Amino acid sequence: MVNQFELDVRKIREEARAHMDAGPVTPSYEADRSRVVNVLNDVVATEVVCFLRYSQNAIAATGIDRAQVAAEFTEHAGEELKHGLRAAERVSQLGGRPDFDPATLVARSHTEYATTEDDDLERMLRENLVAERVVITTYQEIIRWLGEADPTTRRLMESILEEEEEHADDLTDLLGI
Repeated sequence: MVNQFELDVRKIREEARAHMDAGPVTPSYEADRSRVVNVLNDVVATEVVCFLRYSQNAIAATGIDRAQVAAEFTEHAGEELKHGLRAAERVSQLGGRPDFDPATLVARSHTEYATTEDDDLERMLRENLVAERVVITTYQEIIRWLGEADPTTRRLMESILEEEEEHADDLTDLLGI
């Protein structure tokens, strides 16, 4: 059996030296970088909106189960913020500018900033579960779209998706459904 995998390391070294200003983006990068940056900035907006919603819910929650639910909301808020920062870091690696503009966050977010006026825990749990389900679906679509063209961004999105699925599972448990 013949191994047909060969690398022209000399050519790769020359290319690396000639285009150092491109940082981690090499000629073998196959995705539409501008589009990936835009998609990731929408992910940043989505995660920041989720962070804000969970944080507001954790503080506003009232009732007999408040402590347990607020603790879960606080934990999810922290993880959402980390997701947003990871996506923003990837935007930067790809040569883009992470977009944290408060004036456009909600418009770019995949989820809504839904809060409840009556601080009803069940309604908060349900709204957050809806948001997690929206994120799960949109992130699955992003992962499929990226395919093999940008494996680093795809793996980032897969790891975030895994945590979003855990969030949905946690909320389902708290709702008893």
